[in-house]
This record gives sequence, C-alpha cells and structure tokens, in this order.
Amino acid sequence: MLIIVGFLIVILSVLGGYLGAHGKLGALWQPYELVIIGGAALGAFLVGTPLKTVKQTLHAIVGVFKGPAYKQQDYIDVLSLLYELLNKARREGFMALEDHVERPAESSIFANYPKVQADQHLVDFITDCLRLMIGSNIEPHELEPLLEMELEKHHAEAMQPSAVLNKVSDGLPGFGIVAAVLGIVITMGSIGGEITEVGAHVAGALVGTFLGILLAYGFVGPLAAAVEARAEQDSRIYESVKTALLACLRGYNPKIALEFARKTLPSNVRPGFSAFEAHLKTVK
Repeated sequence: MLIIVGFLIVILSVLGGYLGAHGKLGALWQPYELVIIGGAALGAFLVGTPLKTVKQTLHAIVGVFKGPAYKQQDYIDVLSLLYELLNKARREGFMALEDHVERPAESSIFANYPKVQADQHLVDFITDCLRLMIGSNIEPHELEPLLEMELEKHHAEAMQPSAVLNKVSDGLPGFGIVAAVLGIVITMGSIGGEITEVGAHVAGALVGTFLGILLAYGFVGPLAAAVEARAEQDSRIYESVKTALLACLRGYNPKIALEFARKTLPSNVRPGFSAFEAHLKTVK
C-alpha cells in the first residue's frame, strides 16, 4: 500500500506542478514515446537477464505489493518448530530427529506448522543443518562457515532482482534520449510547414527525455529499492535459524538457544520476551 501511495504522490506532484504552471496536459500524451522507451528497456532487460532471474524479478515485483513474506506469527512458528526439534534432541538424542529431517513432509513435528512446512527452501535449510548435527561430531566453529556460505548464496540470489531493476533504471534516461532524438528527426522533416506543427513535434521530443528520467527516478529506481528491502527483511528468518542451531551446538538448552535467535529478529516482528516464553510453555 505504501508503494502505491508513493507512486501516486510522484504522479500528482509532477502533474500538479506542471498544470499549476499552466501546462497543457494533452502535450504530455505521447504514446509512441512510451512505446520506444518501454519497449527498448524491456528488450534490453530480456537480453541481459537469464530466464530464471526474469521470473524471479517478476515474482519479486509482485511480492513488494503484497508485503513481507514473513509476518510475526511466521517467525514465532519457525522458532516454535526449532524448539520442538531441539527439545526432542535434548531428551532423546539427535538421532531421534533422523526421520523428521529425512522426511519433513511426513513429520508430525513439521506438520504442526503447515506454512513453514510448505516453504521448501526454509525447510531444506533447517534439515540440511540438522543432518550435519545428527550425522557427525561437527563443532560450532566448523558449522558456522558452512551456514554463512549458504546464507551468502541465498542473499546473492535474493538480490538479483533489485540489481536487474537498478540496471533498467540506469538505462531509462538513455532510452528517453533515444526517443527525443527520434522526435527531433521527425521535427526536422516538418521544417517549412506550420510553426504549430513544428512546435508540437519539438514538444513530443522533449517529452521523451522527460519520461525516461521520470520512469527511472520516480518509479523503477524506487521499486528496485523496495525489492531490495523486502529481500533483506525476508532473509532475517534464516539468520534466526542459524543462530538457534549454533547456540544449541555450543551446549545451550533450547530455551536459551531460541532467545539468541529471537534477538536477531527485527524489532517490528520480534515477539516480546515474556509473551514468547509463555508461548513456549504451550509447545510440546
């Protein structure tokens, strides 16, 4: 919603200022300039972007309008899932988690948290970490770089849509100039005709430059920043999982390990200490 409000403010501010200065709105209606700028930008985007990243970018653009992928309850569910798993490991040993880790889709523990269970990437991250803890005597200082490597890879992939959109934003003013130059070419062909016709062609050419700059700095650039911010926020859940598992491996009991993880969460989604402690008492 905030993104839509921001775009509306951009449009109303630009058009309001233009109309306030006695500009004619019809002069800005240059659909062929939009075809040139938008089509060239889209073509360049497709040429320079792998198909996987194209799909990821479209998904990310839709995602920013829906809001963060994880709400506060989702963070609580993930921490509660970890608490159940680590509690079971503490009581019965890590080998008791083998069936749950190898077949999370059939696990009675994972089934308690259907949204987490449906997030395949998050489930893979949790189970891969637990496999290392189950099948080896790995030390915390040995596991941590592996988890960091995985998180860096995930972060790099999550940032690709914003990087691509920033490149498109950087190119839009140039495509605006292309549209303006083509407008000037048309203008040169009309020299000798009516002065109003020449003036209309010059105005159309200038609109091309205007649209390229406005689309870059008023829409695509801010959209890239929003996509980046959402990716950053969505990565926090992986950080919390990593922190909890490393704390457990260092010998902390599950409640303390989960407190380490809770501290890594952003303040706007972090459950309060007392409320979260009370919630854990209801978890098996």
